[in-house]
Amino acid sequence: MSENNRLGVFKTYKLYVGGKFPRSESGRVYEVTDSKGAWLANVPQSSRKDARDAVVAARKAFGGWSGATAYNRGQVLYRVAEMLEGRKEQFVREVAASEGLSKSKAAAVVNAAIDRWVWYAGWTDKIGQISGGANPVAGPFFNLSTPEPTGVVAVLAPQKSSLLGLVSVIAPVIATGNTAVVIASADAPLPALSLGEVLATSDVPGGVVNILSGATAELAAPLAAHQDVNAIDLTGAGAELAKELEIAAADNLKRVLRPQPAEADGSDPSTDWLAAPGTHRLTAFLETKTVWHPTGALGTSGSSY
Repeated sequence: MSENNRLGVFKTYKLYVGGKFPRSESGRVYEVTDSKGAWLANVPQSSRKDARDAVVAARKAFGGWSGATAYNRGQVLYRVAEMLEGRKEQFVREVAASEGLSKSKAAAVVNAAIDRWVWYAGWTDKIGQISGGANPVAGPFFNLSTPEPTGVVAVLAPQKSSLLGLVSVIAPVIATGNTAVVIASADAPLPALSLGEVLATSDVPGGVVNILSGATAELAAPLAAHQDVNAIDLTGAGAELAKELEIAAADNLKRVLRPQPAEADGSDPSTDWLAAPGTHRLTAFLETKTVWHPTGALGTSGSSY
């Protein structure tokens, strides 16, 4: 059959939860359009149960992922960059359609997203050196501070930067050993859902990253109040929603990352995400464990160590 006579196969977008690709348990979908209002796809509209299922998957994956060596996590993140590089053309199309960019600008955004995975991959086994170390104390003790991952992190992805901003909030969370439940941009979820397919083929264990699409406020509320979520990133929330979520998050003393002015909802075009990210997102979801250990009796012969 000639190309002109065949019917095209439309892509089916699904959630990414626990390493699998379910539809929303509610069966709901909503239309996604490009910047000019043309239809792009129907995507799942996640429910509160989908959010709870994602938390269960993230908690189940946390032990293995946080227990992996930092070097191994770096290898996995680098593998994500490799796989994303191999599907660059698809992501250029999706970013261009989602954000109303020209093909050349969309390509620059996708390249930056790939580079960001590589950048964070390099930090996995180095962040401990700048956020921990030996502390000088007066006495015969070793005093060591080491960073540890917080746990399950709910991430509200940027609303306008559908790929670069998304990668910039996911990569530091998992680079430091946390697991993530991500709410994709409500209006531009296609790159996020496609990223789930990349993660599934990139040695990232199932459940380490879980991606939901749908109404941000509807999904964020149960995650902020969930007792098994340890932290929340409010980047994709507007000021009013962020305030409500902070109040809900206080119930179990969640760590809360408030967006920087350039990252806040409504003012996050992709150019804002092109700057060097720094390490503040790496350290935002780390706890510091400090251990005291006696060096032994000190006498004329010196320490027993």
